[in-house]
Amino acid sequence: MSDCCATDGLMGLEVALSRLINDTKQVSDTEAVPLGASLDRVLAEQIISPINVPSHDNSAMDGYALALKDLHSGDTLPLAGQSLAGHPYSGEIPAGHCIRIMTGASMPSGADVVIMQEQTETTGKGIRFLQKPDKPGNHIRTAGEDIPAGAQVLTPGRRIRPQDIGLLAALGIAQVRVYRKVRVAIFSTGDELKLPGEPLGEGDIYDSNRFVIKAMLGKLALDVIDLGRIPDDKAALRAAFMQADQAADAVISSGGVSVGAADYTKDMLAELGETRFWQLAIKPGKPFAFGQLPNSVFFGLPGNPVSAAVTLQQLAAPALRHMMNQQPEAKVELTLVTQTPLKKRPGRRDFQRARLVYRESGELQVRSTGHQGSGVLSTLSHSDCYIVLAEEDGDKQAGDLVKVQLFDQLLI
Repeated sequence: MSDCCATDGLMGLEVALSRLINDTKQVSDTEAVPLGASLDRVLAEQIISPINVPSHDNSAMDGYALALKDLHSGDTLPLAGQSLAGHPYSGEIPAGHCIRIMTGASMPSGADVVIMQEQTETTGKGIRFLQKPDKPGNHIRTAGEDIPAGAQVLTPGRRIRPQDIGLLAALGIAQVRVYRKVRVAIFSTGDELKLPGEPLGEGDIYDSNRFVIKAMLGKLALDVIDLGRIPDDKAALRAAFMQADQAADAVISSGGVSVGAADYTKDMLAELGETRFWQLAIKPGKPFAFGQLPNSVFFGLPGNPVSAAVTLQQLAAPALRHMMNQQPEAKVELTLVTQTPLKKRPGRRDFQRARLVYRESGELQVRSTGHQGSGVLSTLSHSDCYIVLAEEDGDKQAGDLVKVQLFDQLLI
């Protein structure tokens, strides 16, 4: 079956993702931020190394530095001094001598080899060397061995990770230019919603969606504007839409995109902007909506909590990363044996919550975390991956091979 659509005419996931990327604009404004504040920001410049890393030839071991030509197997050489990290040996090693050297310390002039201390003995006449290296360069890290001066280190669009910050610090770079943060306004809709800590009336539920959405967006370098709960009232919803559109680059709502009589979100989107597409061939998350407002794009997530989380991760987040100018990050997918049978009707791509497990033999397998209803948030909490069943797939039996997609940074 084609990725484009399923048997009921719903739009396929790949087509929706392509539309989302094509219809969202990338921010162009940039700013310089201190290196310590750059985590998860998107790099807006090419980083060229201004120095060699390491900046000087240095020892990779604790031991003794010397000129290899001065050494014969079993020789004892007198000690001429020492070289410590930050306190190098001054001058050139006298012929026929060695110096004590520590890991990271500069190689002294005239030395071309380091012999580790485990291959030496200390005697009254100096240092006796039990082995002789075959050639110069033994246990020496040369200047620029990691990064030579002038080398390209990082490219625009990279999400700056902790190890990147360490790399930039090693280059002596104190600040970096990044794209400005994308502004995202969020709200949830429904008269039945209550905040955690408030008492529940008959028919009420707690507003879990907005909390999980905000937490997931917090894993991205975004400015999140939380507009709270909006009642099922057209005037209140219109005001929320207009406020969000003025304040943000993207607007995300939860609920109100199904077919119920009080689901006003689609109506409001049509009144103030336009709906680009609605309803997809995925499960959970069929009633996902995408549209355009006067100043922003709109992502309408379903009201069921698992559907909201899945569509945020699979659809809205890639579009937001594109708006941030972030280079695409491939999802990690595996083919594993399922330990549990899986129910599936052909027609939509199914993201079933699951957990990786190891057999006693060490073989990695996967098992369902239980009930797959779109309102069952507990199974998502107990999961670390999805079992992804294709549109044309039916039921799977225990022991079958299935495609598994590991949770990305938004859910771990």
